[in-house]
Amino acid sequence: MGKLSVKLCGIKLDNPVIPASGTFGYGYEFAELYDINCLGTFSFKGTTKDARFGNPTPRIAECTAGMINAVGLQNPGVDKVIAEELPKLKKVFHKPVMANVSGFSVDDYAYTCERLDKEEQVGWLEVNVSCPNVHGGGMSFGTSPGAAAEVTKAVKAVTTKPVIVKLSPNVTDIVAIAKACEDAGADGISLINTMLGMRIDLRTRRPVIANTMGGFSGPAIFPVALRMVYQVAHAVKIPVVGMGGVSTAEDVIEMMLAGATAVEVGAANLVNPAASKEIVENLPAVMEQYGINTLNEIIGGVQNG
Repeated sequence: MGKLSVKLCGIKLDNPVIPASGTFGYGYEFAELYDINCLGTFSFKGTTKDARFGNPTPRIAECTAGMINAVGLQNPGVDKVIAEELPKLKKVFHKPVMANVSGFSVDDYAYTCERLDKEEQVGWLEVNVSCPNVHGGGMSFGTSPGAAAEVTKAVKAVTTKPVIVKLSPNVTDIVAIAKACEDAGADGISLINTMLGMRIDLRTRRPVIANTMGGFSGPAIFPVALRMVYQVAHAVKIPVVGMGGVSTAEDVIEMMLAGATAVEVGAANLVNPAASKEIVENLPAVMEQYGINTLNEIIGGVQNG
């Protein structure tokens, strides 16, 4: 294994940098800008059983050191993703890809994961029980240990590939939910999804977002994300994928010291389409600066006290 390489649920990554779902499309859009094979992998756009138009506009609001979005899982549905999106992706990306899945019932999750599990290029299933932008689905499964465990069990029963459950920070006890997913058979945990945020237009006195509230992401949430990654990584025995406000190579190192095996980059891709590529390129210099020989050796290496 090289200086930058890690293993995520038994699958080797050339480096731990993973563009997060919803910020990288289905990959081929970014492949027009640079060779996306420089990435460890990426998590493609959240996919549901049926096509979704998403929420009404406006869906995006700028904030200090971040943004709020309420796209609402707009996607063409799993059948079209398999028939149209994955073949286009395969032409430009030659590594296993992470399939991000959302649902509105346990059966939805199981159906979509079972379909994607059969696709050769899918390496991991990232099961999103944490989307704050849809009503009656997503986050409602991720706010209770029992519901998160139920989804995990149902997906594991119909799949063979590693299942990584993506958790919401909008809860009282993130550790209890992570442990419930681990006990239900999850192969990994990814966190955090966006926090719940809101902005008000002072001129109209109305919410900026048509959905009223949306997912708050960007550098402002990094300390919260780091804290939750640390808590979960020290409570479970399965790998943790850290995310939330990551925008530099230094942030990646910090996440890994807290216990992350790999690190997802989200909102930074929307500000700078080359953000993930630049983080990969900057990692060796940052490692040298802090005396790190291989990234594998620093996972969970934070010194307490």
